[in-house]
Amino acid sequence: MSLPNPSKGWRSSSSRLLALYSSLFVIWSGILMGVMYYEVSAYLDNLAKHSLMQRQHLFSRFSGEQLVDALAVSMTFDIRGIDAYGLFDARQRYLSGALRYIPDGLPLDGRIHTLRDCDASDDSGEQTLPADSCDAVATPTLDGRWLVLVRDNGSLFAVTRIILHALFWGVTLTIVPGIVGWYLLRRRPLRRIRAIQASAEAIVAGDLSRRLPLSNRRDELDMLAAIVNAMLERIERLMNEVKGVCDNIAHDLRTPLTRLRAQLYRMQQQAGEGSPQAMQLDLVLAEADTLMARFRGLLRISELEDRQRRSGFVQLDPVPLLQELHEFYLPLAEDDGLVFQLHLPTSLPPLNGDRALLFEAVANLLSNSIKFTPPGGAVILRGVNDGGHTRIEVLDSGPGIPEAEREAVFQRFYRAEAGNQKSGFGLGLSIVAAIVSLHGFTLEVGSSELGGARLVLDCRESLIPQA
Repeated sequence: MSLPNPSKGWRSSSSRLLALYSSLFVIWSGILMGVMYYEVSAYLDNLAKHSLMQRQHLFSRFSGEQLVDALAVSMTFDIRGIDAYGLFDARQRYLSGALRYIPDGLPLDGRIHTLRDCDASDDSGEQTLPADSCDAVATPTLDGRWLVLVRDNGSLFAVTRIILHALFWGVTLTIVPGIVGWYLLRRRPLRRIRAIQASAEAIVAGDLSRRLPLSNRRDELDMLAAIVNAMLERIERLMNEVKGVCDNIAHDLRTPLTRLRAQLYRMQQQAGEGSPQAMQLDLVLAEADTLMARFRGLLRISELEDRQRRSGFVQLDPVPLLQELHEFYLPLAEDDGLVFQLHLPTSLPPLNGDRALLFEAVANLLSNSIKFTPPGGAVILRGVNDGGHTRIEVLDSGPGIPEAEREAVFQRFYRAEAGNQKSGFGLGLSIVAAIVSLHGFTLEVGSSELGGARLVLDCRESLIPQA
């Protein structure tokens, strides 16, 4: 079982809250600026039309040279690039003003119109108004001439730029401090999460004495950790009670069973050899030996579950260990008519563990493979360098382990359907699982290329509780 990695800060609740807050802020700021722009642009548009209408009414009272003088005087007070005028004769020929000709599409009806294309140039040919949008009116004068007044709408675009700048700086001054604050504020919760994860990994590995760390803040994390710690205390107490009952039963019954076997052995010696009584006593002695072996297996598992044994772990080379196992089981495999091969590279990464326990674990795996592989089959013991970590594999050409039973075979007293006809009492793989858990390694069951089972002992220290 793997726990999630808290190092990805964007997955934290603070990151998601910051992203949500920033998104909402940008959305509502955009809506606010849009409404503001609409209101301001409508106001300025009305204001521009009203101003243009006032100028139209004012100049409509003048004629002749008075009109020319009034227009010239008005230009000294107008904003260059905003207001312009053009005076034309009755045939619409240019007389004076910045407008050299009447803009295309402007009706001569004395009403204000909004034009998309305005071109206002002074006497030097320099453009005085942008050619984007403007309000224009062509009105007849008292002396029969045409006066064209134009007011540029560029102020609306200036307002747009101001609003966009305000939006940009508002978003920037909100998000940037928010990101800095998020980075600073998430460091402490992440440190606490990593401490909780370290304790949780130790608990998952089997060290029920560990507890989740608590701080003095008494926040939500502490409340959750306190609840989990209370659950762990209850679970540990129940597990210790069950374990104590099992250990006491196994320990207490071992002594009377030993005495019972001794008595049966004396009775067997006293009975005549080959007599029916002696044959019955042989069967009873075999059953007593089986019971004692089961109790020894249970006590062995209980002993391996004691985490204090990790204090004696050392660095060891797996190559000599695997060579010794091959030499030890080679005669047994040959007696059963099996081919037993050892596949090793020149060197393997060192292991951190107890050599005797690792020898026992791999020996149990080899014993199972040799036991369940029929004569003429093959068993392979293989050591692999898996990216700087040692992997030990045991492969055979036996019946294999069905996929539905690959998790159950590590339970105590469980025996696969295919192996019920073989001798044994279902504690070998349970002992292997206890040794593997003690070392923090992983054990996987699969199918081998030989057609049988493939048992993989991955010696990568993953979930290692502190001693």
